[in-house]
Amino acid sequence: MAKQYYLVSQLPSVENLDASRLPITENYYRDLCGRFLDAKSQKIVQNLSLEPPKDDKKTGSAFLDKWNDRERCLRFALAQVRALKMKKEAEMLPPGCTADIIQTARTAVGMDSPLAAEEFLNQYRMDTLNSLAPLDSFSVDAVIAYGLKLMLAQRMKKFDVAAGKEAYHKIYDEILEESK
Repeated sequence: MAKQYYLVSQLPSVENLDASRLPITENYYRDLCGRFLDAKSQKIVQNLSLEPPKDDKKTGSAFLDKWNDRERCLRFALAQVRALKMKKEAEMLPPGCTADIIQTARTAVGMDSPLAAEEFLNQYRMDTLNSLAPLDSFSVDAVIAYGLKLMLAQRMKKFDVAAGKEAYHKIYDEILEESK
């Protein structure tokens, strides 16, 4: 446990940061955790992902299992709302899908700007992590929550308006070429 105190004290805050100025990288975070956590916790951190498994697979962390359940429900809700919008068949929502998750998906899909929708979903995910985070900021679950927040911030850093427009125009031009 003493090693965890040392680990947490070395992790700079990721709260309210501009994604362009992240204090550490995901690789540094994983490396640091590898030096201070027990083998079971290290394995959980090494397998940490923003994309939960489609099935309800347990991770060994009650906190991470709750996060994965919420994120899985959000992804299913987004898929269902998008499918319904395109008048296609969608998979059933998992049993743990709450009204706030469904409303979040509807709001995001209804936005005109994909970037605005991603920013909205990112904020929802950060708020969800904050609501699920343990009170003990020196626990393994707090270290896991930190890793997820860092991964979310790094993901948002990848979004660039100019690059998005360029990719859109490239795809659009390819579709036009194929239709000729």
